Amino acid sequence: MQVSVEKTSELSRKMTVSLPDDVVQEKITERLKSLARGVKVDGFRPGKAPQQVIKKLYGERIRQEVAGDLIQTTLSKALQEQDLKPAGYPQIELAEEVNGFKYIAEFEVYPEISLENVDQLKIVRPTSSVQDADVDGMILKLKEQRKTWQVAERASQEHDLVTITFSGVSEGENFTDGKVENYQIELGSKRMIPGFEDQLIGLNPGENKTFEISFPEQYGNEKLAGKLAQFEVELVSIEEPVLPEIDDEFIKAYGIEDGSVDSFRQDVKENMQRELERALRGKLKNSLMDALYENTKIQIPRVLVDQEVDSLVKPYIENAKKRKLKVEDLNLPLDSFEEQAKRRVALGLILGEIIRKNDIKLDADKVRSTIEDLAKSYERPDDVVNWYYSDENRLADVQQLVLEEQTVDWLLSKLSLTEEEFAFNDVLGKDA
Repeated sequence: MQVSVEKTSELSRKMTVSLPDDVVQEKITERLKSLARGVKVDGFRPGKAPQQVIKKLYGERIRQEVAGDLIQTTLSKALQEQDLKPAGYPQIELAEEVNGFKYIAEFEVYPEISLENVDQLKIVRPTSSVQDADVDGMILKLKEQRKTWQVAERASQEHDLVTITFSGVSEGENFTDGKVENYQIELGSKRMIPGFEDQLIGLNPGENKTFEISFPEQYGNEKLAGKLAQFEVELVSIEEPVLPEIDDEFIKAYGIEDGSVDSFRQDVKENMQRELERALRGKLKNSLMDALYENTKIQIPRVLVDQEVDSLVKPYIENAKKRKLKVEDLNLPLDSFEEQAKRRVALGLILGEIIRKNDIKLDADKVRSTIEDLAKSYERPDDVVNWYYSDENRLADVQQLVLEEQTVDWLLSKLSLTEEEFAFNDVLGKDA
């Protein structure tokens, strides 16, 4: 076997593999003999047809089968011989060869990754704590989740639940199919197009109002997108929110059996603290990943980016099929997928190199504890644990997650971190 390699770009390689004719003919002869023993040919007893006849009838098929076998048996050997690691399966093309067999394999190789500046990365560790005001805010949200409504005999205001009848016209065409009767909106929920709910504030039951506003440029209905519309609205009724009292019944609904306010507040605070710790860890990890991506020089194999884009787009395609839509109708932001895919591929390669060079080993105990934590929220945790361990693919997903977290911890232990204090809502988002 003769192997030659041409470097066609920084990561692209063209490898030519040649085999002598006697190797090819030997394989073809073996295949002909094997086929002759079982094939039925008109005019001959089973297994007695001359090899020349078999060759005439099946020669092309046999040559293709032999070519496939030779590629399969020699490709990995040739790659190993040349110390090449393809980033994806090579594109194979048979080459013309008078005497013997030749094929060309084109592929990208994994890049060399320099980690010389990794230990000099500047990372900010965010810190935060749960204050009494944060707990008050969370309890208010819990109360709002259990609010009821009562009729209000006054002008409407934000957070009211109003019932309206309305119609809409744009460019002389009614787009609401006449009138929409008894439609309910919670003012401030932003369910309607921008500006619509604002027009309903200050109206009394029975009042009518006509106003004009424009649909957003990116509105889902292309006929209305960016168009000016005139609405006629009648406000039918107003209901105002009524928040529940924090009493024994309310508290017990959240699993606090003693019904005390102090126990309830403590439970809420502990849940918020756990959520805060997860969010802080996420922000710290994202900062580290950003720094790795921005400061590590790496050539990214195109084939891996394409595979990652396919993986990102796949759920949208499946959803489109379920909705009986064409993928083109989804107007997917492919540029965004492309950048996201590059980042994910690059970080995967960088973390893989860090793991390899520093011999970071998977901690089986951490895998077990991670799975047990995932199982806690289910009624039968043991069954969930067994479910993960009974399937190699499911287990591999968790193992990959744990190994990544171990690598993040290893990196953080090597860096000099600066701390910055954040408010609770700034860590978890304004709606936390």
